[in-house]
Amino acid sequence: MENSIAQEDSGGLHSNERQRLFIRYFTAILVDLAVLNLFDEYWDKVVIESFTISLFTAVVLQVLLQSTIAFEHYMATFFKTKLQRVFSAWAILFVSKIIILEIINLAFGDNVLFLGAFHGLVAFIVVVIALLVAEKAIIKLYHSLA
Repeated sequence: MENSIAQEDSGGLHSNERQRLFIRYFTAILVDLAVLNLFDEYWDKVVIESFTISLFTAVVLQVLLQSTIAFEHYMATFFKTKLQRVFSAWAILFVSKIIILEIINLAFGDNVLFLGAFHGLVAFIVVVIALLVAEKAIIKLYHSLA
């Protein structure tokens, strides 16, 4: 995993793949948690009932976003031209946001609300983009410290 947040532990010893995955996803969930709570606090289009609900939401989002990316990569193998791969990736990534938003709605109901245009889809997409940017920024920062 090239973008993994942890290639070595603090003692300079190499960690195994399970440990690297744990640190990668644990860190991603904490970043997602921070981003979700910042949106909840500072943007009226995102309403999360409690810290505990935001933690569960961060875990669900991480699982669903990683599943979407894996599915998109899998589907890319079926298309021969770059245009087909780009279109399929765009379609999968866009439609998945609608599905993820509905899963969050079913799982948390009124405890997690994304408000505004298109029944909160625009606010949700803004939050997801912020989550991904924040995760990449943390990974980049981590690697710059080496």
